[in-house]
Amino acid sequence: MSRRLGIMVAAGLLCWHGTAQAQMIDVSPFVGYRFGGGFFERISGQSVDLDGALAAGGAVNVRFSDAGLSVEALFTHQEASLTIPGSVSSPPAGLHITVDHWLGGGRQEFGTNPHVRPFLTGLLGLTRYAAEADNEIRFTASLGGGVKLMPVPRLGLRLDGRLFATFADLDGRVIACSSGSCLVALDADLVWQAEFSAGMVVTFP
Repeated sequence: MSRRLGIMVAAGLLCWHGTAQAQMIDVSPFVGYRFGGGFFERISGQSVDLDGALAAGGAVNVRFSDAGLSVEALFTHQEASLTIPGSVSSPPAGLHITVDHWLGGGRQEFGTNPHVRPFLTGLLGLTRYAAEADNEIRFTASLGGGVKLMPVPRLGLRLDGRLFATFADLDGRVIACSSGSCLVALDADLVWQAEFSAGMVVTFP
């Protein structure tokens, strides 16, 4: 389902581009490695030695001007298999975990060299983490940066580093109220992940 939705989003952006001749689209499939085992520990209910796993995904950027600003949609998928130690009453068990990020936001490129384009990204969206029947969706924010290397105008390489902060639990409570206004305390349980990736960039006019 996650992969089908990603294809639909990319296809929709490409179709939209057909009616917006002044815009350009970058399509960037990538592979990388994602660090941070917080989701693995939340699902398994215990500390695990696996800190990260391979990740793959893609980004679609719709550029609106020559100033380097674009809207970005990003999907990244991670899978990992864990072995849960057994006890006196139960044998060891295998657990397959997936973590998907669905994000949208902006990318700003810098510099005037058309062949080397540093950039920063800021994205918001949702994270889905699941293991068998357990399936959770949470709000996520991401900051990142990297560089596009474009030896030719329509084809190049994209190198990325991203930091994800997922609000696994958010609890709010009213502390005090006075004159129609209230003071609210928020307690957030964040799961942090970092991802480094490399992929192609294909530009469509």
